[in-house]
Amino acid sequence: MGSRIIFCSGEKLGSGAGELGSVLMKNFFYTLANSQNIPDLIILMNSGVRLSCTEEVVSSLNRLEERGVKILACGTCLDYYGLQTAIRAGEISNMERITEELTAAEQVVTL
Repeated sequence: MGSRIIFCSGEKLGSGAGELGSVLMKNFFYTLANSQNIPDLIILMNSGVRLSCTEEVVSSLNRLEERGVKILACGTCLDYYGLQTAIRAGEISNMERITEELTAAEQVVTL
């Protein structure tokens, strides 16, 4: 059986007001961390890697990791934003692994 993945390519949820998008993303991961139905993997890419360094979201991501969810943060993206040493949740990955996970997945939810 393939995995269930959440692919997060931004630090905000939705395309409206930026401040609202930040609040929604924080609330999404908080709610997900306390949900019965969790994914197998979360992939953070582009500005989504900032979530692995953001205090408000890191606690939820750490809770998801404790519950067995794997979290991958794009290393190229972390480099671009100067965040290689700031990551506080998940592990640094590369495009090869991310591509393998996405193409083998049973279900991908894109935020």
